[in-house]
Amino acid sequence: MTIPIVPKLLRAHLGELAANDARIDGRDRWEGRELEVEHSVLPRAEGSARVRMGDTIVFAGVKFQIMQPYPDRPNQGGLMCSAEVRPIAGRHWEAGPPSPESIELGRVVDRGIRESGCIDVDSLCIIPGEKAWQVILDLFAISDDGNLFDAFALAGITALRNATIPAERFEVGEDEPLMLSKTPIMCSYHRVGGRFIYDASGREELGGDERIHITLGDDDNVHSLQKGLKGIFTADEFEEIMSHACDRTKELRKLIS
Repeated sequence: MTIPIVPKLLRAHLGELAANDARIDGRDRWEGRELEVEHSVLPRAEGSARVRMGDTIVFAGVKFQIMQPYPDRPNQGGLMCSAEVRPIAGRHWEAGPPSPESIELGRVVDRGIRESGCIDVDSLCIIPGEKAWQVILDLFAISDDGNLFDAFALAGITALRNATIPAERFEVGEDEPLMLSKTPIMCSYHRVGGRFIYDASGREELGGDERIHITLGDDDNVHSLQKGLKGIFTADEFEEIMSHACDRTKELRKLIS
């Protein structure tokens, strides 16, 4: 396969910057972009959030519906997470059915939240074997300038933390907040110019290689670890990444709390 001329030149430029311990937008290796987090921004959702990381902008909305519990889990509700990225977010996104990239986004975010156990699915049961709440987390990208994974994950957990179960509307009791026992936070790292960096921009993603997504809990418990694209990383590289992730997730957790 022929490598397009623009990414080839971009990779060479990113490699030159990395050799001088620099990045294309002037940040240092572990520095994130300017971050804004807002909650309760969508009035028709039961919980919502907006996150802006540089020029990456995403929304998260929470809805609830009543489901019949699965036969092997009659006392539990459920969680469903999906990500949608339309052409408005960037020229490289196309209209039509969900792309493999958007499916991966939804699944990686879902895994970090689900495996943390932050939602007590037993508490979502209304009538054992008959009715339970299903939490639906929808993620939408308005502008993609890199690192949609972290933006979606941060918007998702913020929306869930501010969600209200609409029991009165469904005539099954009184409204109550969705209780979360933990606040899982994702941090993503991309190999650019032969080294891993935090919070890659769109151009860094285009000219980069493999990536790693780590979701940590309140006590630095690893709830999910996902590797994307081809490539390898050493034990020393992973130790360095994990050290930064432990510090950064604490900062982000304070921000949304």
